[in-house]
Amino acid sequence: QVQVVESGGGLVQAGGSLRLSCAASGNIFAINVMGWYRQAPEKQRELVATITNTGYIYYSISAKGRFTISKDNAKNTVYLQMNSLRAEDTAVYYCNVHFPAERTITDYWGQGTQVTVSS
Repeated sequence: QVQVVESGGGLVQAGGSLRLSCAASGNIFAINVMGWYRQAPEKQRELVATITNTGYIYYSISAKGRFTISKDNAKNTVYLQMNSLRAEDTAVYYCNVHFPAERTITDYWGQGTQVTVSS
């Protein structure tokens, strides 16, 4: 089993910053990718940023230039530093841990953390 726990959400004014953390524990051998997704009310879940086990990083268009994803391999933790936040960034942010296809279950999700940006 794998446990995924997010933290760091909250309420911030537009233009402010927040840092999200996601810690993975349990049977986490050979994590392939860790990343952040978000889901706003009445919208589909969308990818924000991902980082692979080799350090390759991908950002969505909305995140590029404002958000920074990083990870601490020793702690099996991934971070999302969010700057210049906008009202449209308001959403529940979910951490995803992705394993290679050889595993029975390839994706684990955290419970989500609410980010609210007031304009």
